[in-house]
Amino acid sequence: MIVGTAGHIDHGKTTLTRALTGIDTDRLKEEKERGISIELGYAYAPLPSGAVLGVIDVPGHEKFIRTMASGVTGIDLALLVIAADDGVMPQTVEHLAILQLLGVRRAAVVLTKTDRADAGRIAAVSAEAGNLLAATPFAAAPLFPTQATVPGDPGVAALREWLDEVAQALPGRDEQRLFRLGVDRVFTLTGQGTVVTGTALSGSAAPGDVLTLMPSGLQVRVRGVHAQNRAAERGFAGQRLALNLAGVARDEVARGDWLVSPPLAEPTERIDVSLSVLADAGAALGTWQPLHVHLGAAHRTAHIVPLEEESIAPGSSARAQLVFEQPLHAAPGDRFVLRNAQATRTIGGGVVLDPWGAARKRRSPARLAWLDALAIFTGAADASAGAEHTSAMPTAGGAALRPLIAASPSGIARSLLSRLTLRAAAQLAAPEGAMQLPLPDGDALFIGTDQLEALRQRVIAGLERFHATQPDEAGPELWRLKRMVLADASDGLWSGLVAGMLEAGVLKQTGHSLHLPAHSTALTDAEQAQAERLLEQLCAGRFDPPWVRDLASRFAMPEGDVRKLLRKLARAGQVSQVVPDLFYHPQPLAELAQIVSGLQAAQAANFRDATALGRKRAIQILEFFDRVGYTRRVRDTHLLRPNARWPGIEL
Repeated sequence: MIVGTAGHIDHGKTTLTRALTGIDTDRLKEEKERGISIELGYAYAPLPSGAVLGVIDVPGHEKFIRTMASGVTGIDLALLVIAADDGVMPQTVEHLAILQLLGVRRAAVVLTKTDRADAGRIAAVSAEAGNLLAATPFAAAPLFPTQATVPGDPGVAALREWLDEVAQALPGRDEQRLFRLGVDRVFTLTGQGTVVTGTALSGSAAPGDVLTLMPSGLQVRVRGVHAQNRAAERGFAGQRLALNLAGVARDEVARGDWLVSPPLAEPTERIDVSLSVLADAGAALGTWQPLHVHLGAAHRTAHIVPLEEESIAPGSSARAQLVFEQPLHAAPGDRFVLRNAQATRTIGGGVVLDPWGAARKRRSPARLAWLDALAIFTGAADASAGAEHTSAMPTAGGAALRPLIAASPSGIARSLLSRLTLRAAAQLAAPEGAMQLPLPDGDALFIGTDQLEALRQRVIAGLERFHATQPDEAGPELWRLKRMVLADASDGLWSGLVAGMLEAGVLKQTGHSLHLPAHSTALTDAEQAQAERLLEQLCAGRFDPPWVRDLASRFAMPEGDVRKLLRKLARAGQVSQVVPDLFYHPQPLAELAQIVSGLQAAQAANFRDATALGRKRAIQILEFFDRVGYTRRVRDTHLLRPNARWPGIEL
């Protein structure tokens, strides 16, 4: 069990920690000289039940709120320390607000220095503490009067006994989720290298595991694990861990970084959140107002963009987007604290809904519906939910995914669901009423069956309109049809949708033209006879087929008739017009497409060399591939599009 202290400076938090564990957490020379805590202190002690108590001692000075906020993230229980002689003080109130904003729901009040107050004063401070907690989740928190400087103090003994009872009753953490640890300390040990410490918020880690340091994206390997200050074969969620890392230097890691399983390594600069502004915040939060954000052990600056109103008044809650100046890591359900632009005052906090907020249309009805679904998923829709930083989120199976899928009319990628649920992709299964659609890149799309059918009907309706207005054409090619009917769909969804419709026979493909099964562009018998001769010559010409004038001369036909017939064949998808009067047979064109796919980046020079064509013809063919959506041009390079397909070849 991990316990964090909270309370005003000089109220005896460090002394209490020493009484509970026997360890003095003030280790810095400056802390000894000034008699105050500056950095986080860590202490461990066995409890009678065999559980290990981990105590994070936080500084109480107002200048070290940043440090305090990082220390209490992910704790199981808070000890709100109040000196009997002083009573409730400013940092008592601010620390209490931070505990609530970070989702801590278990606490005890510890009255310290009771030897400096008489019975009347102790009773008055106890009543003051009760009034302070009355409107908070800690209203029923027990109170322990102590004299921590006295060996064997009965109050400290009673507190330790109560902590042992709580430790035994704590719900188990979900260790099946992917690993996440917020780094709150980093140092080096002689002969060991870089060591980081933090509280594991989900999953587990063992020697040999490969993790990603975020937001840098650096890959590291775990060399050794200490859990709760003991060497361990594996460290689990809910434990204080020290991880010895290989592949990273001390100066490449900082407090506020994260160690995560590789599937979660997706940095962000925009997070959509549900936040609450404290009643005493002083002023409403307006668009693009600068703020200090404490998330995990990270301290970042950000600008706020309210998503429902132009401003968020003190004492109210709303949705907003936080736009950061530097990338960071976050996950749904993470708690955060907001401080004003001067970092002198805590003004609010909340819970992360979508770690990858939209840069455009962030206030659209569809976007807000998605945030509604995430609020249900994370528990942020219920003010009483989210009791635990790591266990508030529901399981990743069945019903838990339905709100997310229902709010995704174009489907949701399995890889994104993995990051949202903190589950390995292999653990995710489509719930009832949804299906898993394979994507060409190896990912999969979860989409409701009703939603998928609606998309199919849009494709069919689009082709019906096309055939009605252009009956002589076979049909549009893949990416042209996408622009016509589902311009906003992802390339992966579009490719998977069309592949499924082709497999089911709902669509047909002739060459690179898509059409409905009943549609055809039939030739007359005379045209068919002429077409066979033209197609034979185009195929024989391979990469350098004859021009229209050459075909007309070869078969003693008027150029206009040859041009008209080849254009009709092009509309039927039997040939492709690369430039005016130059048509290619599907077979050599597929070979050219295969060559393009084998080039890391196709350019006029390397494509010319690979095909033995001239530079001008090479450019014409590459521009044709751009035009039909097989490649896209980036400066002088032609890159294969994601999920690109070409009839007749396997990529």
